[in-house]
Formats: sequence, C-alpha cells, structure tokens
Amino acid sequence: MKSSSKTTATGVRRVLLGLVIAAAAGQCLAFSFGASEDAVAIAPPTLDETPQAGSETAVFAGGCFWGVQGVFQHVKGVKNAVSGYAGGAANTAQYERVSDGDTGHAESVEVTFDPSQVSYGALLQIYFSVAHNPTELNRQGPDTGTQYRSALFIHSPEQQRIAKAYIVQLDAAHSFNKPIVTTLETYNGFYPAEAYHQNFLTEHPSYPYIVINDLPKVAQLKQLYPQRYQEQPVLVKAGL
Repeated sequence: MKSSSKTTATGVRRVLLGLVIAAAAGQCLAFSFGASEDAVAIAPPTLDETPQAGSETAVFAGGCFWGVQGVFQHVKGVKNAVSGYAGGAANTAQYERVSDGDTGHAESVEVTFDPSQVSYGALLQIYFSVAHNPTELNRQGPDTGTQYRSALFIHSPEQQRIAKAYIVQLDAAHSFNKPIVTTLETYNGFYPAEAYHQNFLTEHPSYPYIVINDLPKVAQLKQLYPQRYQEQPVLVKAGL
C-alpha cells in the first residue's frame, strides 16, 4: 500500500523483501480502501504529431507509478517504461525522501516509444482515460500528496503544444465531470526508482494494492483500446 509516510514506505520495502509480518500488515491496509475508478472513454486528440520512425521519450506522472508503468508496458509501440521521480533534485530522488511530499518530485514513468507505431497524442489519450484520473488534485485514489500529482514533464515544444491543446479539447467537451488539473511542467531530469519498484505490477499481481487499484487499469486498456494493447508487457531489464 502506498502512503506519504516514511513508516509505510519502509513497510512496502519490507513487503517486497518478503517479510511476512509486514506483508500481512500491508494487505490489511490495502483492503481498507475502495475499488479502482472506472476508465473514461474520451476522444483522441485533434492535434497530434506526424508519424515518423525513430524514438521519442515522454514522462507521465499520475499517482503511484506501479499502475502507470503497468499500463504503458502493455501499449504497442512502447519500447520501455521506467518508474522513477521527476520534478525535484537528484539528491532527493529516493523513495523514502519523495514520500515526505516536500521534494518537488512526482512519482513518474519515463516512456520511450516509437512514434511511427504510437504517437504522443495516443499515449496522452491512454494516460488521461485509463492510467489515472486527471481531475484529482495532489492525490490519486488512496494516495495523497504532491508526489502523486497529475503532471506531464515536457520534453519539447511539440509535446507542450499537443498536451496543452488536448487538455483544452477535453475540458471543452466536458469529457470528465470536473476540470482537468494536470500540470505541464518543464522537464529537468528523470531519476529511475529503486529496482524493487520496477515491473511491480507484473511481478506482484496478487499484491492487494495492485489487485484493487492497478490490474483493472490494464483490463480497461485492453477493453477501450484493443488495437493499442499488447498482451506481453515490455519489462525493465535488470541492472537499470
């Protein structure tokens, strides 16, 4: 279970190390929260990049990075999706520090993709409709704090233009029952998270937080965007 407290962060680490007592405590806390939110079907962006061969990188923040990473790992055209931290300094890019909520970091996922197979706009559509709820301010589901904010860390003027236009489009269409609060932030570096956070959804499919909050997102990706979905996830290689 994710929380902004150091105690819970330590508990998560111990769960991942296989300590039975911490695992049991984590499960009880995870089950105290409600079910995952449903995805929202939204229109694709009217403004998007021109398909071209090569590689592009985008950074998405939308709550706990376990689920965001898990969703993008199942998208065709994605070459890599790494959980990590963006928005703060290098010397505070550690899970326990970020969990304090005062570092400027957001739990984020760096997605490397082939724009000839999936555009930045198509990834934004998945991000807004499936990967998280873009109307929640400084929180996502059971997780609260600025480290769980909805944010896009912009790599280029083109990404800025596409993302800004898409938010305007979605708000004008009243695609959600509340305005989108996603911020467009300048990219100033991405710091991969600790190894035990990588591929968490795939490696821990029975972990209660994943069952309740994140596996439904992958199922909704497959349901809403079958042409974008790939069954086999693109996993982060060991030794990152």
